[in-house]
Amino acid sequence: MPSAFQFQCHFILIFLAASKGETRYLEVRDAGEDEPFLLLSEDLKRELSAGQIYRRSLRCIDMLSIEGQFTFTAEQPQLHCATFFIGEPEELITIDYNFVNIDCQGGDFLKVFDGWILKGEKFPSSLDHPLPTSQRYIDFCESGNIQRSIRSSQNVAMIFFRIHQPGNGFTVTVKKNANLFPCNVISQTPSGRFTMVIPHQHRNCSFSIIYPVVIKISDLILGHLNGLFLKKPSAGCAGVGDFVELLGGTGLDPSKMFPLADLCHSFHGSAQMKIGCDNTVLRMVSSGKHINRVTFEYRQLNLQETENRKENSIEEFCFPSI
Repeated sequence: MPSAFQFQCHFILIFLAASKGETRYLEVRDAGEDEPFLLLSEDLKRELSAGQIYRRSLRCIDMLSIEGQFTFTAEQPQLHCATFFIGEPEELITIDYNFVNIDCQGGDFLKVFDGWILKGEKFPSSLDHPLPTSQRYIDFCESGNIQRSIRSSQNVAMIFFRIHQPGNGFTVTVKKNANLFPCNVISQTPSGRFTMVIPHQHRNCSFSIIYPVVIKISDLILGHLNGLFLKKPSAGCAGVGDFVELLGGTGLDPSKMFPLADLCHSFHGSAQMKIGCDNTVLRMVSSGKHINRVTFEYRQLNLQETENRKENSIEEFCFPSI
C-alpha cells in the first residue's frame, strides 16, 4: 500500500495544481499504477544495480525519489507544471539537462529551484539557505548551455516549467550525491532517527517532518551551558548564540512557523515532546564557534493521540506536551 508520505505528497501537489487552476490537467490514477513517489521493486533495483538507467515520462505535476532519466513532452499547452525531487537526508541532488526543446522567446521557461517552494513558502527558508533567494533559481532560458548541471544544497530540489507548443519538452538525468554534513532536510518518512552535526560553521539547519509527531531528543551538545525553556514572550535562547528550537505550523517555511520550545544547554538523556502540527521542524542555530550536535528520533502521532488534542486554536493544537 502507498505510504503516508505518498498521500501527503499527493495532497501537496494537488493543492499546488489547484492554486494555479491546473487541476483539469491532473490525472487520477489507481494506487497500483506508476506512482509519483515511486517505491522500487526488487527486480527494478537489480536492473539498476547492473548499470541500467531507470527511465520514465514526467507528468505536469510529479514527484521523484530515485535516480534516472526523465522526459517531459507536452501533449497540449502546459502552463503551470512542477516536479519535486527528494533524496535521503544524507544525499544531494544533481539535475543534468540532456535535451531541451522549448521556445524561450515565446514565453516558455524551465527553471530549477534549490529547495522546495509552495504557495510562496520556501524550504529551506531564506534565513537557513547559504544563497540569497535570487541565486536559488536557475533559469535555462537565461543560462542555456552555460549551466547544464545543477546540484542542490540539501536533499530536496524542484523544477518548474511552462511549455506552450505540443511536442516540445526536455529530458533530465537525476543523480544522488553523498552529503557528509546534512544541514537542511525534509524527511521522506513519518518516523526515523537522525543526528545533525554543524562543525564550526555559522549557519542554521532545519529538519522538517511533514506530520504531527512525537519527537525525542536523546543527545544535545552545544558550546555552552544555559537552560531549557518553553517559549514565552520574554524568554528564549535568541541571545545565546548556539541553541536548538522546535517549530510547528501548517506551511513549508520554518521562518513562518510557530516557536514551541528552545533548548539552550548540552545534555545526555531524553527530552520528549508531542507536537500536533501538520509540519514539525527541529532547527539548530550555530554561531560557528563550536561543534554542535543533536540526535533525535521521531514517530507520527497515532489516531488516538491526535483525537485527544485541543481544538480551540492552531497554537493550542500545536503546543507541545512534555
